Amino acid sequence: MPYVVTENCIRCKYMDCVAVCPVDCFREGESMLVIDPDLCIDCGVCVPECPAHAIAPDASAAGWVAFNARYASAWPAIERPGERPADAANWDGVPGKLLAAFGTADPAHA
Repeated sequence: MPYVVTENCIRCKYMDCVAVCPVDCFREGESMLVIDPDLCIDCGVCVPECPAHAIAPDASAAGWVAFNARYASAWPAIERPGERPADAANWDGVPGKLLAAFGTADPAHA
């Protein structure tokens, strides 16, 4: 049961999680990260590292499993943390980020 990245990563993209992942399962999009479910070993070391609390077990994040799988196959791997957006803290916890960034409020259809 892999972990997934959820809505609060959008526009925050802190990337602290990337530094601790032992299998390099993160993929980077323009405004967020996702986890490749085929590579995630379910160790959970990324969860406490995310300042935005955007990483969750897939069983508790309906729709996000499909979202992460879809974009993990399209976005490039990221093995080292990059620059976080300068305004990341301003976006932490802002509602409606999925709708604004992907045009839908349902992660299964983004």
